[in-house]
Amino acid sequence: MSTTAQQEVNAPASVTTGDFVWHELRTTDAKGAEAFYTHVIGWKTKDSGDPGGIPYKLFSVGGLDTAGMMELDQPMLDAGMRPAWVGFIGVKDVDADAKRVEQAGGKLHCAPQDIPGVGRWAFVEDPQGAAFLLFKGSLDYAPPRPPMGTPGTVGWNELSANDEKTAWPFYSSIFGWNEDRTMDMGPMGTYRIFNNGGAALGAVMTRDPANSPVPFWLYYFNVEDIDAATTRVKEKNGQVCMGPHQVPGDLWITLSIDPQGAMFALVGPRKP
Repeated sequence: MSTTAQQEVNAPASVTTGDFVWHELRTTDAKGAEAFYTHVIGWKTKDSGDPGGIPYKLFSVGGLDTAGMMELDQPMLDAGMRPAWVGFIGVKDVDADAKRVEQAGGKLHCAPQDIPGVGRWAFVEDPQGAAFLLFKGSLDYAPPRPPMGTPGTVGWNELSANDEKTAWPFYSSIFGWNEDRTMDMGPMGTYRIFNNGGAALGAVMTRDPANSPVPFWLYYFNVEDIDAATTRVKEKNGQVCMGPHQVPGDLWITLSIDPQGAMFALVGPRKP
């Protein structure tokens, strides 16, 4: 992540632990991914403006930045990184929480690092193998973000774990997440919806081995019309793996893979 991009993700020093403060696409073809996502989701893009760092694109909605994108270089690929969306979770002490992750059985992929005047971050993995980032900003303010629910923003953060029942205690103890409610999915087990003291942020579930070979975080992007957006995925050579499928709240979801191999989801209404 570039310095300017870190400034965009930067959360206040007083950030509430457990908020998702940024989402980032890591891809093998930034130009191709830009063409895909601007068509599918309607984002505008701009360079981060940091010529000294790794080239970084910012995705925006209504002039407000909502996500970022970086291209994986060969050393990153050699280290095992692959195309994926990743989430940054705000914390008050990156070093302390990185140690807590390790003590709880997780792994540290990238040790805590500073970007002077911007913030501190670490790349970690939960005990079951799902990756995410810890982040603490060093500024006393955060850039404005689009309102929750705005098309083009992340509307849901969903963990597909090896075992939901043991994954939940890990995250709730590290970040203080609260159980909002649960849904019985029959043979698929419990869908545990969580919040961080406010509106629901996402859910934890046990993955279906047939569709999810490894544990991972899946991010849902809000769209105005689920059918139109699903068509746009296909128009740009993305793969639609599931849906549209109706969920509570009169919304519909699809699960897709972009042309470079990163999995993502869309959520929105089905228009007449």
